[in-house]
Amino acid sequence: MLNIYSVPVAAYCAKLRIVMRYKSISFTEQSPPGGYGSDEYRAIVPSGNLPAMVHNGFMLSDSEAIAEYLDEEFTETPMLPETVRLRAKARELSRSHDTRLEPAVRSIYPQVNYSTRNIDAVNAGGIRISKHLSSLALLLSKNPLDINRLWICDCGFVVTFAWIKAFEQALDLQIDWPKVVEDYNERLLGFKVVEEELTAYLPAMNSYLEKAKP
Repeated sequence: MLNIYSVPVAAYCAKLRIVMRYKSISFTEQSPPGGYGSDEYRAIVPSGNLPAMVHNGFMLSDSEAIAEYLDEEFTETPMLPETVRLRAKARELSRSHDTRLEPAVRSIYPQVNYSTRNIDAVNAGGIRISKHLSSLALLLSKNPLDINRLWICDCGFVVTFAWIKAFEQALDLQIDWPKVVEDYNERLLGFKVVEEELTAYLPAMNSYLEKAKP
């Protein structure tokens, strides 16, 4: 039995579901008991993070750690490359998302509420995000990974790109999209499991963005 703790709007939970969809892993999903950050949930997952996994009694948190565990535990349809150097390049791409681009996008969330929005903060956030997209473009221009496959390092970008585009519409966020990044996003959207996850995820995103309206 593989159980995932998640909440509908969490981007890293969506990332993990893409991994599991691509690998055809059966799983159950539930909200954290007592709510996110509760003592009841921390009794199960000490970090209190989402997503978290319990697989036959084995608990693990952090989407990247879970994804790599699942890739080794469920070996059909591998999502990490075969060689040491290619795996290192895949992890480099993942870290560029988790430590640079995604935190810059996350900084926009406090500005979603229309009544308390700080336009200067939104504009500054757009500059930061555009800077990280420019750096990502350089990484992608030298990407040695097979572009006909979906890798773990791709899955976080799928959801983060969707949020950036949603913020462009809802908050008039100004973003400079390098062509190589736009092409990368279009390629990822071509995978059926990505389309399926984003279709399922969209209602939670739209519900969150309701407070962006006047």
